[in-house]
Amino acid sequence: MTVTTPAQAGAPETVGETEDRTRSEGPGTSRGLPSLGPEGTRLLRLLDDTFEGWGTAAGARPMTMPPLLPAADLAKLDYYDNFPHQAVVAAPLDLERRATTPFSADTGCFPSDALEPAALGLPSASCYAVYLDHQGTQVADDTLVTICSWCFRKETHYEGMRRQLGFRMREIVAIGAREHAETHLADFTARIHAFATALDLPLRKEAACDPFFDKGGSKAVLQRLTPVKYEFLYEDLAIASVNTHRNFFGDRCDITLESTGGAAFTSCVAFGLERWLSALTRRHGSWESATQAVLDANARLRADASGAAGPVI
Repeated sequence: MTVTTPAQAGAPETVGETEDRTRSEGPGTSRGLPSLGPEGTRLLRLLDDTFEGWGTAAGARPMTMPPLLPAADLAKLDYYDNFPHQAVVAAPLDLERRATTPFSADTGCFPSDALEPAALGLPSASCYAVYLDHQGTQVADDTLVTICSWCFRKETHYEGMRRQLGFRMREIVAIGAREHAETHLADFTARIHAFATALDLPLRKEAACDPFFDKGGSKAVLQRLTPVKYEFLYEDLAIASVNTHRNFFGDRCDITLESTGGAAFTSCVAFGLERWLSALTRRHGSWESATQAVLDANARLRADASGAAGPVI
């Protein structure tokens, strides 16, 4: 998602900003690990239930993925070539060196010599785990999966609920025929626009590029020439995106179609949950008002869908 910029200095502060900042000034905030109080937690769960419901209504299977993935698997997807600046890895302590390389109270860190080789990666997006979970399988042309996972990105700086080291991402992932992957994005683009209208949350859709480390590399150039990613922004904050990968993940993970035996196409719709919190509280002024706006929007969309279906005879 797009990196955001801070609000202008001297701009009026809304109630939502005040409440968000109160929760975001805990000990983890400067490290990109803010906490959420009861009001924020309720709104986050409501949003996640909403987005998951869109997925299951479309036929997506809810799944739960592990928080860590083998670094070798992520490397197979070119993750560490494309995004080394965002990568976070995990390693256990080397017990044989525990006495000679102890934890440093001065730096707040274990020295690198105290660690075994890092064989685990903390993914920066939920969908990687889905493709790896389906590797070596044949799938139906219209496969859909929905997951919500903790994701991790190293950043140059962190900012409240807008830019975090650890955050939650709900995704609805399509795996299957080319037409299925394309229709998936069109359908959910319409859903996002309708939801934003019902929320009175002005969003704009913009073509975007993934934050490649090598901005002059072939993949970055190709994305600029032929956009495969669109973001939905409130002010300067990207809170959702739709992404197509063609058959890249199908090829790399050997995911094939039951119908043809060819490599599957994939696409995904992603929602950064904490970013939605930031946008909604900024727009509506408080946790309570933002939560009520989501409840009202959901009710309005259900009523519209019921009316479109016509009366039951």
